[in-house]
Amino acid sequence: MGLYRQDGTRITKAAFPAAALEDPPVRVTEDVYVSEPYGRGDGQPEGSKRFLLYQAGTIVLRSVVDRLFTTAAVASISPAKGPAAGGTTITVKGVHLDGVSTVTFGGTAGTDLHVRSASELTVKTPPGEAGAATVELVDDGGTVSAANGFTYEAPAEG
Repeated sequence: MGLYRQDGTRITKAAFPAAALEDPPVRVTEDVYVSEPYGRGDGQPEGSKRFLLYQAGTIVLRSVVDRLFTTAAVASISPAKGPAAGGTTITVKGVHLDGVSTVTFGGTAGTDLHVRSASELTVKTPPGEAGAATVELVDDGGTVSAANGFTYEAPAEG
C-alpha cells in the first residue's frame, strides 16, 4: 500500500504532510467537577453544587484545560493604606479570585490569606517601606498586578 498526493505522486514517510501539534491532547486521569453556586446565593464555595465536567479517561485539548484556569482580576483593594509595620487585613474584590495562592506587596508575601469566594479574599500585609507598593496576586492562570495597590504609611514621628 502506498500513499499518494492528489496529483498521483507518492508520499514518503519523511515527507508525510503533517505538522506537529501545537495544542496536544491530554488524558484526564481522574473525574473533574465544576462548582456552581445554588441560585443567586452569596457566592461562597460551600453553598455550591458540583457537576461532573470530565470523566477519567476523557481526551481534552491542552488549550481547553488552560481556559479553565482564568487569571484573576482585581476590582478593589480596601483599605488601600496602612502602617509600614504591616499587619493590616485587606479585602481584595474582583473576579476569579478562588484560585489565588499568594498575594505579594512590593514582592513580599502577605500572610493569613483567606479566599472567601471567587469574588473576594482577605490577606494581612507584611512589613514594607513607606510609600506605594504593587500588589500581585498569583494563581494557576498567571499573575495579575495592581500597581500602587497599597500604600505603606510612614510611622508617626514622636
